[in-house]
Amino acid sequence: MPSSWIVARPTKADGRYRGKPRYRVVYRLAGAGSPHHYGGSFPTKAEALERKKWIDGELAGLRGREIATRLRERLELVRPVTLREVAAEWQTSRIDVAAGTRLTYATNLDRVLPTLGDRAPASITAGDVATLAATLHNEGAGLKRESIRKTLSTLAQVLDFAKITPNPARDDDVRLPANDAEEVNPPTADHVTAVHGAIAPAYRLAVIVLDATGMRVGELERLRWGDVDERAGRWRVSKASAKTRKGRWVPVPEIVLRRVLDAVPREDRNLDGQVLAGFDADAFRTALGRACKASGTPAFSPHDLRHRRATLWHLAGVPVAEAAGWLGHSPQEHLRTYAHVVLDRSEVDYRSLAAARAVLPQVLSLEAETAR
Repeated sequence: MPSSWIVARPTKADGRYRGKPRYRVVYRLAGAGSPHHYGGSFPTKAEALERKKWIDGELAGLRGREIATRLRERLELVRPVTLREVAAEWQTSRIDVAAGTRLTYATNLDRVLPTLGDRAPASITAGDVATLAATLHNEGAGLKRESIRKTLSTLAQVLDFAKITPNPARDDDVRLPANDAEEVNPPTADHVTAVHGAIAPAYRLAVIVLDATGMRVGELERLRWGDVDERAGRWRVSKASAKTRKGRWVPVPEIVLRRVLDAVPREDRNLDGQVLAGFDADAFRTALGRACKASGTPAFSPHDLRHRRATLWHLAGVPVAEAAGWLGHSPQEHLRTYAHVVLDRSEVDYRSLAAARAVLPQVLSLEAETAR
Protein backbone atom coordinates (compact mmCIF):
# COMPACT_ATOMS: atom_id res chain seq x y z
CA MET A 1 0.00 0.00 0.00
CA PRO A 2 1.12 3.63 -0.47
CA SER A 3 3.23 5.00 2.35
CA SER A 4 5.78 7.66 3.31
CA TRP A 5 8.67 7.79 5.76
CA ILE A 6 11.60 9.92 6.90
CA VAL A 7 15.29 9.05 6.51
CA ALA A 8 17.95 10.90 8.55
CA ARG A 9 21.25 11.42 6.73
CA PRO A 10 24.49 12.81 8.24
CA THR A 11 26.04 16.01 6.94
CA LYS A 12 29.68 16.97 6.66
CA ALA A 13 31.36 18.80 9.55
CA ASP A 14 35.09 19.32 10.09
CA GLY A 15 35.76 17.30 6.95
CA ARG A 16 33.87 14.26 8.30
CA TYR A 17 30.31 13.02 7.98
CA ARG A 18 29.32 13.63 11.57
CA GLY A 19 27.40 16.89 11.45
CA LYS A 20 23.73 17.50 12.19
CA PRO A 21 21.53 15.27 10.05
CA ARG A 22 19.13 16.37 7.34
CA TYR A 23 15.76 14.70 7.16
CA ARG A 24 14.68 13.31 3.83
CA VAL A 25 11.06 12.45 3.06
CA VAL A 26 10.48 9.45 0.80
CA TYR A 27 7.19 7.97 -0.40
CA ARG A 28 5.87 5.22 -2.65
CA LEU A 29 2.61 4.91 -4.55
CA ALA A 30 2.10 1.16 -4.09
CA GLY A 31 3.33 -1.69 -1.93
CA ALA A 32 6.80 -3.03 -1.18
CA GLY A 33 8.95 -3.23 -4.27
CA SER A 34 7.39 -0.20 -5.96
CA PRO A 35 9.65 2.77 -6.85
CA HIS A 36 10.54 5.26 -4.14
CA HIS A 37 9.96 8.95 -4.78
CA TYR A 38 11.74 11.97 -3.33
CA GLY A 39 9.57 14.24 -1.20
CA GLY A 40 12.06 16.83 0.06
CA SER A 41 14.97 17.36 2.43
CA PHE A 42 14.85 19.48 5.60
CA PRO A 43 17.23 20.63 8.34
CA THR A 44 14.76 19.75 11.13
CA LYS A 45 12.59 16.75 11.76
CA ALA A 46 9.60 18.98 12.44
CA GLU A 47 9.73 20.37 8.88
CA ALA A 48 10.11 16.86 7.51
CA LEU A 49 7.06 15.72 9.50
CA GLU A 50 5.04 18.58 8.02
CA ARG A 51 5.98 17.46 4.51
CA LYS A 52 5.25 13.83 5.36
CA LYS A 53 1.86 14.81 6.77
CA TRP A 54 0.97 16.62 3.56
CA ILE A 55 2.14 13.68 1.41
CA ASP A 56 0.11 11.26 3.56
CA GLY A 57 -2.95 13.41 2.91
CA GLU A 58 -2.34 13.31 -0.82
CA LEU A 59 -1.91 9.53 -0.71
CA ALA A 60 -5.06 9.09 1.36
CA GLY A 61 -6.97 11.21 -1.14
CA LEU A 62 -5.75 9.02 -3.99
CA ARG A 63 -3.77 11.93 -5.42
CA GLY A 64 -0.37 10.27 -5.10
CA ARG A 65 0.48 10.60 -8.78
CA GLU A 66 -0.05 14.35 -8.56
CA ILE A 67 2.46 14.89 -5.74
CA ALA A 68 5.49 15.39 -7.97
CA THR A 69 3.54 17.77 -10.22
CA ARG A 70 2.34 19.85 -7.30
CA LEU A 71 5.85 20.03 -5.90
CA ARG A 72 7.10 21.14 -9.30
CA GLU A 73 4.40 23.78 -9.76
CA ARG A 74 5.44 25.60 -6.56
CA LEU A 75 2.02 25.49 -4.85
CA GLU A 76 1.78 27.26 -1.52
CA LEU A 77 1.41 23.97 0.34
CA VAL A 78 5.02 22.95 -0.30
CA ARG A 79 8.37 24.49 -1.03
CA PRO A 80 9.88 23.28 -4.32
CA VAL A 81 12.96 21.05 -4.27
CA THR A 82 15.65 21.99 -6.80
CA LEU A 83 18.31 19.88 -8.48
CA ARG A 84 20.89 21.98 -6.62
CA GLU A 85 19.44 20.92 -3.25
CA VAL A 86 19.18 17.27 -4.23
CA ALA A 87 22.75 17.32 -5.57
CA ALA A 88 24.04 18.73 -2.27
CA GLU A 89 22.28 16.00 -0.32
CA TRP A 90 23.53 13.35 -2.75
CA GLN A 91 27.13 14.56 -2.36
CA THR A 92 26.75 14.41 1.42
CA SER A 93 25.46 10.84 1.21
CA ARG A 94 28.43 9.56 -0.82
CA ILE A 95 30.49 8.45 2.13
CA ASP A 96 31.48 5.36 0.13
CA VAL A 97 33.84 7.11 -2.30
CA ALA A 98 37.38 8.47 -2.04
CA ALA A 99 38.23 12.16 -1.78
CA GLY A 100 39.39 12.25 -5.39
CA THR A 101 36.06 10.87 -6.60
CA ARG A 102 34.14 13.44 -4.55
CA LEU A 103 36.25 16.14 -6.19
CA THR A 104 35.35 14.74 -9.61
CA TYR A 105 31.66 14.79 -8.69
CA ALA A 106 31.95 18.41 -7.58
CA THR A 107 33.65 19.37 -10.86
CA ASN A 108 30.94 17.64 -12.90
CA LEU A 109 28.15 19.30 -10.94
CA ASP A 110 29.78 22.70 -11.49
CA ARG A 111 29.08 22.09 -15.19
CA VAL A 112 25.48 21.01 -14.65
CA LEU A 113 24.07 23.29 -11.95
CA PRO A 114 24.48 26.68 -13.68
CA THR A 115 22.03 25.41 -16.32
CA LEU A 116 19.73 23.01 -14.45
CA GLY A 117 20.40 23.73 -10.78
CA ASP A 118 17.24 25.77 -10.15
CA ARG A 119 14.97 23.24 -11.85
CA ALA A 120 12.94 20.63 -10.00
CA PRO A 121 14.45 17.21 -10.76
CA ALA A 122 11.10 15.86 -11.96
CA SER A 123 10.82 18.68 -14.53
CA ILE A 124 14.10 17.83 -16.29
CA THR A 125 13.59 16.09 -19.64
CA ALA A 126 15.84 14.12 -21.96
CA GLY A 127 15.76 17.15 -24.24
CA ASP A 128 17.17 19.32 -21.46
CA VAL A 129 20.01 16.83 -20.90
CA ALA A 130 20.73 16.60 -24.63
CA THR A 131 20.86 20.39 -24.85
CA LEU A 132 23.25 20.49 -21.90
CA ALA A 133 25.53 17.96 -23.60
CA ALA A 134 25.54 19.97 -26.81
CA THR A 135 26.27 23.18 -24.92
CA LEU A 136 29.19 21.64 -23.04
CA HIS A 137 30.64 20.40 -26.32
CA ASN A 138 30.02 23.40 -28.59
CA GLU A 139 30.34 26.51 -26.45
CA GLY A 140 33.10 27.98 -24.29
CA ALA A 141 33.67 24.82 -22.27
CA GLY A 142 34.50 22.81 -25.39
CA LEU A 143 34.48 19.54 -23.47
CA LYS A 144 35.38 16.27 -25.12
CA ARG A 145 33.31 13.12 -25.23
CA GLU A 146 34.67 11.46 -22.09
CA SER A 147 34.33 14.61 -19.97
CA ILE A 148 30.71 15.02 -21.11
CA ARG A 149 29.99 11.34 -20.50
CA LYS A 150 31.30 11.56 -16.94
CA THR A 151 29.35 14.78 -16.33
CA LEU A 152 26.08 13.19 -17.49
CA SER A 153 26.86 10.09 -15.42
CA THR A 154 27.05 12.29 -12.31
CA LEU A 155 23.76 13.97 -13.25
CA ALA A 156 22.17 10.55 -13.73
CA GLN A 157 23.28 9.46 -10.26
CA VAL A 158 21.75 12.58 -8.72
CA LEU A 159 18.46 11.96 -10.53
CA ASP A 160 18.54 8.31 -9.43
CA PHE A 161 19.01 9.57 -5.88
CA ALA A 162 15.90 11.75 -6.36
CA LYS A 163 14.00 8.65 -7.55
CA ILE A 164 13.24 10.15 -10.96
CA THR A 165 11.86 7.40 -13.19
CA PRO A 166 12.53 7.16 -16.08
CA ASN A 167 15.87 8.93 -15.67
CA PRO A 168 16.26 11.52 -18.47
CA ALA A 169 20.07 11.45 -18.20
CA ARG A 170 19.97 7.78 -19.22
CA ASP A 171 17.58 8.27 -22.13
CA ASP A 172 18.65 6.85 -25.50
CA ASP A 173 17.89 10.22 -27.12
CA VAL A 174 20.79 11.85 -25.24
CA ARG A 175 23.74 11.75 -27.62
CA LEU A 176 27.43 12.19 -27.00
CA PRO A 177 29.91 13.76 -29.44
CA ALA A 178 31.81 11.47 -31.79
CA ASN A 179 34.69 9.60 -30.18
CA ASP A 180 37.60 12.01 -29.99
CA ALA A 181 40.00 9.92 -27.93
CA GLU A 182 43.49 11.34 -28.09
CA GLU A 183 46.42 9.33 -29.33
CA VAL A 184 48.31 7.76 -26.45
CA ASN A 185 51.80 9.23 -26.76
CA PRO A 186 53.79 8.46 -23.62
CA PRO A 187 56.83 10.60 -22.83
CA THR A 188 60.23 9.30 -23.89
CA ALA A 189 63.22 8.63 -21.67
CA ASP A 190 64.72 11.99 -22.65
CA HIS A 191 61.51 13.79 -21.70
CA VAL A 192 61.35 12.15 -18.27
CA THR A 193 65.03 12.84 -17.64
CA ALA A 194 64.65 16.52 -18.60
CA VAL A 195 61.61 17.01 -16.39
CA HIS A 196 63.25 15.20 -13.47
CA GLY A 197 66.07 17.74 -13.62
CA ALA A 198 63.73 20.74 -13.89
CA ILE A 199 61.08 19.86 -11.32
CA ALA A 200 61.31 21.08 -7.72
CA PRO A 201 63.55 18.74 -5.67
CA ALA A 202 60.66 17.81 -3.40
CA TYR A 203 58.91 16.11 -6.34
CA ARG A 204 61.83 14.30 -7.98
CA LEU A 205 61.34 11.08 -6.08
CA ALA A 206 57.65 11.08 -7.05
CA VAL A 207 58.62 11.31 -10.74
CA ILE A 208 60.89 8.30 -10.33
CA VAL A 209 58.27 6.25 -8.45
CA LEU A 210 55.45 6.97 -10.90
CA ASP A 211 57.69 6.24 -13.89
CA ALA A 212 58.86 2.96 -12.36
CA THR A 213 55.52 1.61 -11.07
CA GLY A 214 52.74 3.01 -13.28
CA MET A 215 50.68 3.93 -10.22
CA ARG A 216 47.95 6.51 -10.37
CA VAL A 217 49.03 9.75 -8.74
CA GLY A 218 46.17 9.57 -6.22
CA GLU A 219 47.27 6.09 -5.21
CA LEU A 220 50.77 7.39 -4.53
CA GLU A 221 49.33 10.20 -2.43
CA ARG A 222 47.46 7.68 -0.28
CA LEU A 223 50.34 5.17 0.02
CA ARG A 224 51.21 4.51 3.67
CA TRP A 225 54.21 2.89 5.33
CA GLY A 226 51.95 0.08 6.49
CA ASP A 227 51.48 -0.83 2.80
CA VAL A 228 55.20 -1.38 2.13
CA ASP A 229 56.52 -4.95 1.93
CA GLU A 230 60.25 -4.30 2.03
CA ARG A 231 61.28 -7.96 1.98
CA ALA A 232 59.27 -8.77 -1.16
CA GLY A 233 60.19 -5.54 -2.94
CA ARG A 234 56.62 -4.37 -3.41
CA TRP A 235 53.89 -2.27 -1.88
CA ARG A 236 50.15 -2.51 -1.65
CA VAL A 237 47.54 -0.26 -3.21
CA SER A 238 44.71 -0.82 -0.74
CA LYS A 239 41.05 -1.14 -1.68
CA ALA A 240 40.39 2.25 -0.11
CA SER A 241 43.09 3.87 -2.25
CA ALA A 242 42.47 2.13 -5.58
CA LYS A 243 40.24 3.78 -8.17
CA THR A 244 38.64 0.41 -8.93
CA ARG A 245 38.15 -0.42 -5.22
CA LYS A 246 40.25 -3.56 -5.74
CA GLY A 247 43.48 -3.87 -3.81
CA ARG A 248 46.65 -5.03 -5.54
CA TRP A 249 50.41 -5.41 -5.05
CA VAL A 250 52.78 -3.32 -7.16
CA PRO A 251 56.38 -4.46 -7.74
CA VAL A 252 58.98 -1.76 -7.08
CA PRO A 253 62.47 -1.91 -8.63
CA GLU A 254 65.03 -2.50 -5.90
CA ILE A 255 66.97 0.69 -6.57
CA VAL A 256 63.77 2.79 -6.44
CA LEU A 257 62.53 1.11 -3.27
CA ARG A 258 65.92 1.72 -1.68
CA ARG A 259 65.68 5.44 -2.50
CA VAL A 260 62.25 5.58 -0.89
CA LEU A 261 63.32 3.66 2.22
CA ASP A 262 66.49 5.69 2.67
CA ALA A 263 64.49 8.93 2.69
CA VAL A 264 62.99 8.10 6.11
CA PRO A 265 64.83 6.17 8.85
CA ARG A 266 62.96 3.05 9.90
CA GLU A 267 62.49 4.28 13.47
CA ASP A 268 60.77 7.44 12.18
CA ARG A 269 58.22 5.65 10.00
CA ASN A 270 54.62 5.89 11.16
CA LEU A 271 52.65 2.98 9.70
CA ASP A 272 49.72 5.34 9.08
CA GLY A 273 51.94 8.08 7.66
CA GLN A 274 52.49 8.89 3.98
CA VAL A 275 55.40 7.11 2.33
CA LEU A 276 56.18 10.36 0.49
CA ALA A 277 55.56 12.74 3.38
CA GLY A 278 53.60 15.82 2.40
CA PHE A 279 53.01 14.63 -1.17
CA ASP A 280 49.92 16.26 -2.70
CA ALA A 281 48.61 15.04 -6.06
CA ASP A 282 47.24 18.40 -7.20
CA ALA A 283 50.42 20.27 -6.28
CA PHE A 284 52.46 17.63 -8.10
CA ARG A 285 50.41 18.05 -11.29
CA THR A 286 51.08 21.78 -11.18
CA ALA A 287 54.80 21.28 -10.54
CA LEU A 288 55.04 18.75 -13.38
CA GLY A 289 53.42 21.17 -15.82
CA ARG A 290 55.84 23.91 -14.82
CA ALA A 291 58.80 21.54 -15.18
CA CYS A 292 57.71 20.57 -18.69
CA LYS A 293 57.56 24.23 -19.64
CA ALA A 294 60.87 25.08 -17.98
CA SER A 295 62.69 22.20 -19.70
CA GLY A 296 61.16 22.77 -23.12
CA THR A 297 59.55 19.34 -22.98
CA PRO A 298 56.15 18.50 -24.53
CA ALA A 299 53.64 18.71 -21.69
CA PHE A 300 52.68 15.42 -20.10
CA SER A 301 50.65 14.49 -17.04
CA PRO A 302 51.20 12.00 -14.21
CA HIS A 303 48.82 9.66 -16.02
CA ASP A 304 51.07 9.79 -19.09
CA LEU A 305 53.79 8.23 -16.93
CA ARG A 306 51.34 5.39 -16.30
CA HIS A 307 50.88 4.99 -20.07
CA ARG A 308 54.66 4.98 -20.46
CA ARG A 309 55.18 2.26 -17.85
CA ALA A 310 52.45 0.06 -19.34
CA THR A 311 53.91 0.47 -22.81
CA LEU A 312 57.41 -0.39 -21.59
CA TRP A 313 56.15 -3.50 -19.83
CA HIS A 314 54.38 -4.53 -23.02
CA LEU A 315 57.53 -3.99 -25.07
CA ALA A 316 59.59 -5.92 -22.51
CA GLY A 317 57.31 -8.94 -22.91
CA VAL A 318 55.65 -8.85 -19.49
CA PRO A 319 52.57 -11.12 -19.69
CA VAL A 320 49.40 -9.11 -20.25
CA ALA A 321 47.56 -10.52 -17.22
CA GLU A 322 50.52 -9.79 -14.94
CA ALA A 323 51.04 -6.22 -16.18
CA ALA A 324 47.29 -5.53 -15.98
CA GLY A 325 47.28 -6.80 -12.40
CA TRP A 326 50.14 -4.48 -11.44
CA LEU A 327 48.38 -1.50 -13.04
CA GLY A 328 44.94 -2.30 -11.62
CA HIS A 329 42.88 -2.72 -14.77
CA SER A 330 41.65 -5.62 -16.89
CA PRO A 331 43.75 -7.51 -19.46
CA GLN A 332 41.24 -6.43 -22.10
CA GLU A 333 41.79 -2.76 -21.26
CA HIS A 334 45.54 -3.31 -21.29
CA LEU A 335 45.51 -4.82 -24.77
CA ARG A 336 42.99 -2.34 -26.13
CA THR A 337 45.08 0.64 -25.05
CA TYR A 338 48.73 -0.32 -24.94
CA ALA A 339 49.09 -3.06 -27.56
CA HIS A 340 47.45 -0.64 -29.99
CA VAL A 341 50.00 2.03 -29.05
CA VAL A 342 52.87 -0.31 -29.79
CA LEU A 343 51.51 -1.75 -33.03
CA ASP A 344 49.72 1.11 -34.74
CA ARG A 345 50.91 4.52 -33.62
CA SER A 346 53.88 5.56 -35.65
CA GLU A 347 54.41 8.87 -33.85
CA VAL A 348 55.68 7.04 -30.75
CA ASP A 349 59.44 6.59 -30.86
CA TYR A 350 59.50 2.88 -30.05
CA ARG A 351 63.28 2.65 -30.20
CA SER A 352 63.55 5.35 -27.58
CA LEU A 353 60.94 3.59 -25.44
CA ALA A 354 62.61 0.22 -25.78
CA ALA A 355 65.97 1.76 -24.83
CA ALA A 356 64.49 3.57 -21.85
CA ARG A 357 67.01 1.95 -19.50
CA ALA A 358 68.93 5.22 -19.94
CA VAL A 359 66.27 7.20 -18.04
CA LEU A 360 67.54 8.54 -14.73
CA PRO A 361 70.57 6.20 -14.80
CA GLN A 362 71.75 7.29 -11.37
CA VAL A 363 68.56 6.14 -9.63
CA LEU A 364 66.54 3.82 -11.85
CA SER A 365 67.54 0.45 -13.26
CA LEU A 366 64.95 -0.93 -15.64
CA GLU A 367 67.09 -4.02 -16.12
CA ALA A 368 66.13 -5.26 -12.66
CA GLU A 369 62.47 -4.39 -13.25
CA THR A 370 61.92 -6.05 -16.64
CA ALA A 371 63.78 -9.17 -15.53
CA ARG A 372 60.96 -10.05 -13.11
